Amino acid sequence: MNQPTPGQQPVPVLALGDVLLVSLQGELHDGMAEQLQHDITSRVATSRVTGVVIDISGVEIVDSFLGRVLAEIASTARLLAARTVLAGMRPAVAITLVELGLTLPGLVTALDVDRAMELLSRGGS
Repeated sequence: MNQPTPGQQPVPVLALGDVLLVSLQGELHDGMAEQLQHDITSRVATSRVTGVVIDISGVEIVDSFLGRVLAEIASTARLLAARTVLAGMRPAVAITLVELGLTLPGLVTALDVDRAMELLSRGGS
């Protein structure tokens, strides 16, 4: 299991009813991204979670590795009967993802966390 680099705290995964809320802030190193993927998958598998909201409004850069990890989180959650919504994507991040050719399959997007929660509560994706 990968551990955060010294000085870094693991990314908190908060339960809000049947939804997990993850708020990413700053740069997320590869080991942290892999640990986050493991943490979310474990929580979805062992609880009654029906949705995951990943807030990336505090992230300046999404590289191809983080993009792949986010898509894998969504795919795994979907196999475990939970939907994933990516919230708060900055325009520059969206442009970078398009330029990298990343489509993030399985990820529904919302402008902010409130809209992501609405999407999940409506059952829309």
